Amino acid sequence: MLEISTGVWLLTIGVIVGLLALDLAVAAAKPHAVGFREATAWSVFYIAVAIVFGLVFMSQAGTDFGVEYFAGYLVEKSLSVDNLFVFVIIMTTFAVPAEHQHKVLTFGIIMALILRAIFIVVGATLLNLFTFMFLLFGLLLIWTAIQLFRHRDEDPDVQENGLVKLTRRVLPVTTDYVGGRLTVRQGGRRIVTPLFIVLIAIGSSDLLFALDSIPAVFGVTEQAYIVFTANAFALLGLRALFFLVKGLLDRLVYLSTGLSVVLAFIGVKLVLHWGHTVWDWVPQIETVFSLGVIVVVLAVTTIASLVKTRRDPSAKAHPGALRVTKTPPQEGAEEEPQPPR
Repeated sequence: MLEISTGVWLLTIGVIVGLLALDLAVAAAKPHAVGFREATAWSVFYIAVAIVFGLVFMSQAGTDFGVEYFAGYLVEKSLSVDNLFVFVIIMTTFAVPAEHQHKVLTFGIIMALILRAIFIVVGATLLNLFTFMFLLFGLLLIWTAIQLFRHRDEDPDVQENGLVKLTRRVLPVTTDYVGGRLTVRQGGRRIVTPLFIVLIAIGSSDLLFALDSIPAVFGVTEQAYIVFTANAFALLGLRALFFLVKGLLDRLVYLSTGLSVVLAFIGVKLVLHWGHTVWDWVPQIETVFSLGVIVVVLAVTTIASLVKTRRDPSAKAHPGALRVTKTPPQEGAEEEPQPPR
């Protein structure tokens, strides 16, 4: 087992909080539309930070734990791209002004880190106490993979998000963004702005993604420290990655298919790991092999997507959904008559 001292935990959390504070300060100091050059610079910076951390960690903890970190980081980074699809849908649905998208994403990532930290603590505790949790996590990932593959050509319905609907029902909301503020005082009472609703949508959506990503990364490592850092560094670069690739996301038409394969593979790995704890003859899948499978699947997915969109420019990618979503009627299509009430 990996032994991490309290001091190292505090130092790691301090570095992550410092990077988040820097990101938030940049977003709050001068609200603006993030351009391609700025997004590229921040993306390279966060990827470099994650790689440097991984190399330092590998030199201190050993090659095996280092490989687990990079495998976990790659899993979380690939799954986070699917988050970007949902972020684009949320930004479009709520018509978030370009100068406020930076702030929304930064706050959303902070919420995601807090929620995932809670999930990691709970998940690590359950795995340490009950070995059958590996089986449950594995079955959850396999079920998720099947659902994602079945609904790979669908978009989630943001307006049907339970927390968003509840917030709209309970709190009064202004009609405009009021300079990017979360709340304003009107008529002697405090009212939330649409930006507050957007944060609820992003935070709750990422919570659903955590239900997949946390078990997935536990499939490549059982070390809570590695799970946390892989999640943290993958999410830190998500804000910059959003502005860098949001115009290219539509071309990744096979991303949901590739992610479903990755989730299914890791689910099988977890089930086999549980089986090995019960019966010695059950084989296990090594982390190095898992890393290779993930890299190959993502590479094939990306290349196949680019080839597909080049041959068929009308092809459009979708983030996929875990259940059937409502499809609005196409423009010009006649609606079915409704029965009388």
